[in-house]
This record gives sequence, structure tokens and C-alpha cells, in this order.
Amino acid sequence: MQTTDAAMKPIIGLTTYLEQAGTDGCGTVRAAFLPETYLNPIIAAGGVPILLPPQPVMAGMIELLVGRLDGLVVPGGWDVDPSLYGQEAHPETDAPRPERDAWEQALIQEAIRQDVPLLCICRGEQLLNVTLGGSLHQHLPDVIGNGQYQPGGYNFNRIPVEIKPGSRLEQLIGANPGPVPVSHHQAVDKLGEGLIAAAWSEDQVVEAIEYPANTFTMGIQWHPEELPEDFGLFRGFVEAARAKFLSRLLPATPASAVTAEINASLAGPPLV
Repeated sequence: MQTTDAAMKPIIGLTTYLEQAGTDGCGTVRAAFLPETYLNPIIAAGGVPILLPPQPVMAGMIELLVGRLDGLVVPGGWDVDPSLYGQEAHPETDAPRPERDAWEQALIQEAIRQDVPLLCICRGEQLLNVTLGGSLHQHLPDVIGNGQYQPGGYNFNRIPVEIKPGSRLEQLIGANPGPVPVSHHQAVDKLGEGLIAAAWSEDQVVEAIEYPANTFTMGIQWHPEELPEDFGLFRGFVEAARAKFLSRLLPATPASAVTAEINASLAGPPLV
């Protein structure tokens, strides 16, 4: 469902890279950026994406920022610093990006506290797990004996996944979503506190996690933004963000009632 009334579009914050990048207009500069593939499904589902580049975490600022968002997406990127889950770095683990780790962890924690809809993708799923006290397999080929999850060259491999019956994920994309695009060499090991596994690959690598205590807190290890046909996940996320937006208009009124009141006001006085 697409919303035509701009006033009803939820604001979706998306965290970004902050790296040296080559551009046509500015040359090679340190820049905040995010692939457009993350923006398109948010826009198509009726959300307004806002980029949130890594920056210092200041007291009180995260609470105010998250309080102005209707939803938060933590997308893919470089590996999470293994020191955050008590491990030494594997030789194949990326050099840490501590500024991004700290920024995104603070946002994740506050989104969970305020029950702001939260969708974490690839690296984001791993950071969600670590933030809640979980750990990661640092290099999957050491665990499963092959590199099928990360073909290299910025390419994706397609693998089948099993969806947990009764999970929120199953409600959004069904029990048999078909092969999904993956590009990761790390994955969830020990689950963080309050999390459940919601999808697995054939060799039991965790491919999705959920935090059932909140309205919508989900981590997806594969790349749903690369699946234009898999619209259910983003639609469900943006609808949850819209409900959060509506709940803030009249906190004491159920979201359905708020929606009815707004629709009535937009329609104008009844005809006589």
C-alpha cells in the first residue's frame, strides 16, 4: 500500500558508511553514503528515508534523535569489531570501524528502548545480536567448510532458507520465500538476550533473528534490498513505522482510531 498524503509518510532513518570514496564532482573524499538499493524499497513502501552518518555519540542526543524517527534501518557494511563480543580478530575479519559501531549500537539500544520499528540487514543483523550480548562466527568457511555465503567481487549467491513457523518474518514473506541473495562471511553464533532465530540456511547458519518483546525488531542476514519481488518485508516494516507515527499523534488513542480520525479530517465535513 502506498500513501499519497505526504503528512502520513513515516520518517525512516538509515545509518550509513563513512569512508574514502571517489566521486565525479568532489574527487576522492571522506564521505557518508549508502547504496540506493536500500532507499528504493523504503520509498516504494511509503516511507521517507533520512541518512544518519556515523558521528560522536553525545549524552541525550540519541534519545532525542530516535524519538523523532518512526523507523530505523541498520544496513550492511564492514565487519563488527570482534572485541565487542570478547574475541580476538580473525585474519579474515575487516579492520574495525569503531565510530560506526558505537553510533549504530547506541541507535539500536535506543530504538529497542523506545520500541521504534527496527530493521537490521547483514552487518546490521550481526550488530543487533552483539548489542544484545550475542556473539558471531567470524569466518564461516572455518565452520561449514566452504565459501558459498560470500562469492566475492561484490556479487551475491542465492541460497534457500527455512523460515520459523509462526514468526513475524513468516507473516511478512511466507514460509517459502525461495532462494535469497547472500554475501557474508560472518554470522550469528550465540544469540543475544531476548532474541530468537527466525530463519536458517540448509546447513543451519542463522539467516534471520527477531526480538519478540517489541513491536517490530528484526535482523535479516541476507540482502532483501536486492530482491525487488520481496516487497512484503519492507512493506511490513514501513507499516509498523506508520503505526508508530500515528501512536505519537494521540498517545492515549489506539492507532486504528487515530487513523480513522485523520482520514475523517482529511475528508472534510459530511455532505448534507
